[in-house]
Amino acid sequence: MVVEPDVPPGGGLPPDRPGRLKVYLGAAPGVGKTYRMLDEARRRADRGTDVVVAYAECHKRPHTLAGLAGLEILSRAQHAYRGGEFEEMDLDAVLERRPRVAVVDELAHSNVPGSRHAKRWQDIEELLAAGIDVVTAVNIQHLESLKDVVEKITGVPQQENVPDEVVRRAHEIELVDMPAPALRRRMAHGNIYAPEKVDAALANYFRAGNLTALRELALLWVADSVDDALQKYRSEHGINRVWETRERVVVALTGGPEGETLIRRAARIADRAVGGDLLAVHIARSDGLAAGSSPAALARQRALVESLGGSYHSVVGDDIPTALLEFARAENATQLVLGTSSRGRLERFVTGRGMGESIVALSGDIDVHMVTHERAGRGRQLPSRRRTLSTRRLIAGPVAGLVLPVLLTLLLDGTRGTLNLTSEALLFLLAVVAVACVGGVVSAVVASVTASLLLNYWFMPPVGRFAMTSVNSVLATVVFAVVAGTVAAVVDRSLRLSRRSARAAAEAETLSSLAGSIVRGDQAIPALLERTRETFGMDSAELTSAPVADTAAVQMPIGEEAHLVLRGRTLPSSERKVLAAFAAHVTVAVERARLAEAAAEIEPVRAADRMRTALLAAVSHDLRTPLAAGWAAIASLRSRDVEFTDEDRDELLATADESMARLGRLIDNLLDMSRLQAGALTLSLRATALEEVLPTALEALPPQSRVDIPCLNAVPAVLADPPLLERVVANLLSNAARHTPPDRAVLLTASTLADRVEVRVIDRGPGLPAEDRERAFVPFQRLGDTDNTTGVGLGLALARGLTEAMSGTLTPEDTPGGGLTMVLSLPAAGLGN
Repeated sequence: MVVEPDVPPGGGLPPDRPGRLKVYLGAAPGVGKTYRMLDEARRRADRGTDVVVAYAECHKRPHTLAGLAGLEILSRAQHAYRGGEFEEMDLDAVLERRPRVAVVDELAHSNVPGSRHAKRWQDIEELLAAGIDVVTAVNIQHLESLKDVVEKITGVPQQENVPDEVVRRAHEIELVDMPAPALRRRMAHGNIYAPEKVDAALANYFRAGNLTALRELALLWVADSVDDALQKYRSEHGINRVWETRERVVVALTGGPEGETLIRRAARIADRAVGGDLLAVHIARSDGLAAGSSPAALARQRALVESLGGSYHSVVGDDIPTALLEFARAENATQLVLGTSSRGRLERFVTGRGMGESIVALSGDIDVHMVTHERAGRGRQLPSRRRTLSTRRLIAGPVAGLVLPVLLTLLLDGTRGTLNLTSEALLFLLAVVAVACVGGVVSAVVASVTASLLLNYWFMPPVGRFAMTSVNSVLATVVFAVVAGTVAAVVDRSLRLSRRSARAAAEAETLSSLAGSIVRGDQAIPALLERTRETFGMDSAELTSAPVADTAAVQMPIGEEAHLVLRGRTLPSSERKVLAAFAAHVTVAVERARLAEAAAEIEPVRAADRMRTALLAAVSHDLRTPLAAGWAAIASLRSRDVEFTDEDRDELLATADESMARLGRLIDNLLDMSRLQAGALTLSLRATALEEVLPTALEALPPQSRVDIPCLNAVPAVLADPPLLERVVANLLSNAARHTPPDRAVLLTASTLADRVEVRVIDRGPGLPAEDRERAFVPFQRLGDTDNTTGVGLGLALARGLTEAMSGTLTPEDTPGGGLTMVLSLPAAGLGN
């Protein structure tokens, strides 16, 4: 922890210094963030620092309230909003008071509309700009980057969020950690929420699995924040050597079939270390199509790396060992995983030290793991067709053309008399062919000249001197030259065709993989441009509406209104042909995106047409039924041919009244659904107590329906539109009553969870299979109903639509013991985070 220098009581602010922010970060409510803040405030105040509590939310927790003792507490500002009174931090009072340190709780809190800033973190930034140090607190679920992750884990959407960058800029971040069992014990003992809220909290948000996952998120986020600070420090101080603060395992991928073996081995190495990182990297040569690499295999290996929690990187570089080690050092890698060489023994003997040995020699303080695999020692694919022979063979060929005939001459001279001239000539011819296979045409010429001269001087009469007068001498020299040249030309042509075939296969595989991704639709245009850039080893790839003036850029037209522009290097004509194929795929992707946008524009119209068709089909029956019943009752009452008793007259009037009521509810539902679909629903949100809307909602139920409602006095008001909330509750109760057996009652309960109120409408009916639950919220659906006369199937659809319009959620759950529970979650009025 950073310790601030002590100052005398009432000491002023240091001149020309912005305030410093300290954040207490927790995994969930109740871990002790506010308690720790107040404890630090007391300690600073005891040292003489000028500290005030600008805003602290203690939630009536005794131990936290005790922490306020002895501290100066600023009064809060009162804000009127839609008929309610809300308290917020008095920002102007804090600025006028100008303390050295201000304690401001709940960093992610949203201020009441009409305040100077929409969010509390914006208030805090104004305090920091004024030179006031701020101590604040926030839970991990309120960080913007984790919003979706937390909702998937807990099932609770987060309405209050703060940008990660605001927290990362803090001068100090302190994690307030507590294991899940300990936090649940605190909850069960009533140290976090009131007793009536404990059961609902433990059964929902405070489940052990939820708390453990949130705790891991908090630990990892803080670790990443610390790691970012370390990387920044290393960069600012020019530190290139590896600091083994965290295991980072880099696995080098060539695109060969051994890649998956290497990835899994590297993942196991990373898993052995707590918080270990897995990074996969493929070094592409500057021509963009590296030797032996398969784009399809690289795509599969990339997916495998990401499924194991690692990251995939592509780096361009002709010197593979140097590029690989530069990447590893830039990432502060501690370990490097390579595959053993796939070259055979003869190839290793001819070409010498391979890449693996070079990397080991240059690795320095990075540990290198050489992993064997099934392709080890079986040879490798030929490189690209930039040239047919390697530099080593171009040098070794002529040398062999001079040395091998000389060695053969010494060998035959020692066995003179054993072989005749014909056999000796055939052996020299064999040596020439061998040299031609190794070094090509030039080497073959050198070997043929050397062999013919040695054969003429040492073995053809007259021995010991050169004689080219006989026909045999001339013929032998010519045959040597012709055979050597023919063999060298065949070898050179074979190598060229082999390289071209390998190149064509790589190009075809790349284009096939690319075409497949376009057909499947799983490549967005930015990803496709990145794929193009990586493939051709360029610095950038972009789409422009017109050609660029940069003459060094490689440009390719995409349709009539766009151009593909690549910058980085000059592409040879052979690669421009492949780029043209890539451009064609980009054209398809652009056209596909345009069609998708057009389809998205048409979809609302189609949805409206489907709604209109369903509405007309429903109206044809469901509106006619109550009208017919009402008309029949009224017509009977008006008839003068029948004398009705008082009981009959009352029954007919009741029928007419019920029919008109059904018709009115149906028309209201249809109108509300139309307004929702058109986005024309007007809201008037205010603090609304459940007791305010329940009586009217219960009146809409059939007389025989039974609803049990426990005491709701301890449940706070919700921020909602009262008429709309009444419609939602009425529809939920009506749906539950329709499916509950006559001898059972519908149960309605309510509880507070964090800053929201959850209303549960519980029935004991047959329930719904998980696969049908979302269909229940589609208009004009009657899942499980056997009677089509009870409505048009708008109840649940309308309830969810109205709920979401009020920033709430409506989700179905299984009722323990059978049945369905509808969970209505709405923001609590006046509660903080």
